[in-house]
Amino acid sequence: MLGLSVPAVDALLENLRRSLALRILAIPPLPSNSEASTKLAVLFSGGLDCTLLARIAHNLLPLDQEVDLLNVAFENPRVLKAAGNTSDPAVTGFSQCPDRITGLKSHAEMQRVCPGRQWRFVAIDVTYAEFMSHRPQIVSLIYPHQTEMDLSIACALYFAARGSGFVRSGCSPDLVPYTTSARVLISGLGADELFAGYTRHATAFARQGYEGLADELELDYQRLGNRNLGRDDRVISDWAREVRYPYLDEDFLRWVLSLPIWEKCGFGQPEIATGFLNHDENPLLEPSKKLLRLLLWKLGMKFAAAEKKRAIQFGARSAKMEVGKTKGTQIIS
Repeated sequence: MLGLSVPAVDALLENLRRSLALRILAIPPLPSNSEASTKLAVLFSGGLDCTLLARIAHNLLPLDQEVDLLNVAFENPRVLKAAGNTSDPAVTGFSQCPDRITGLKSHAEMQRVCPGRQWRFVAIDVTYAEFMSHRPQIVSLIYPHQTEMDLSIACALYFAARGSGFVRSGCSPDLVPYTTSARVLISGLGADELFAGYTRHATAFARQGYEGLADELELDYQRLGNRNLGRDDRVISDWAREVRYPYLDEDFLRWVLSLPIWEKCGFGQPEIATGFLNHDENPLLEPSKKLLRLLLWKLGMKFAAAEKKRAIQFGARSAKMEVGKTKGTQIIS
């Protein structure tokens, strides 16, 4: 059974640490006349993939190096309409977005497990009017991709990469405007495709076992470049920032692809009967991306290790911004 004691957990740490070090330890210093000091930011939903990268980065970077955690949330008219009339003002705000809730919880856990560093949580709130004003630019940037799903994913990355939001100033509860000075952004792209993080991977295993899952993972891996990388790079670099992908490092990929599938995920493996909070040797975790979950658990981030997978467009609520029936495969009008 895949548990904390399997050698693959420690091997994952070493290989991912090496990949991440190449991408964050040689970032050029900011201009000498700049008052800003942050060189690195993480595209941060608070989920498993990005939180693991931030956690390992803590072991690599000097403590005095600040890290910005960019967390985006959208004002979605469709969601607000579905909520109906309510006396709770928070329902109409950004605080109810799933990624905002998860992001704040993971940020708090990061501060507790990795003290001594300034982890700056940047709350990036995008109103519907602002989304519409930037929509033509985003549609232009993602071309030749042209589906509603492409747009919903890209707009989340676009506004996250802009890096303009609000942060807490010191111990005060008040939020102040802030724009990150980081030119290098870290992304968790690739983790789902390599470690079986999507619902369709569970479906493939249920239907055809490991053979079907292997075929599905191979398909996802082969189309990553065509489906994701060009589109995402264009919307992020539009803000003169560079995104780096530790999970897609060639040496890291070579190692992951050499692993048997049952060492990457927990599908088909017996579950422990006890609750995960009370069982440290073999914690009860989601089978998807279980190897990543085990490593993050071992590094002390137990909340984030147990967090369920949620696509960026649903976590940030950038999907289906228009009221009415829209499918992700529909061509942008």
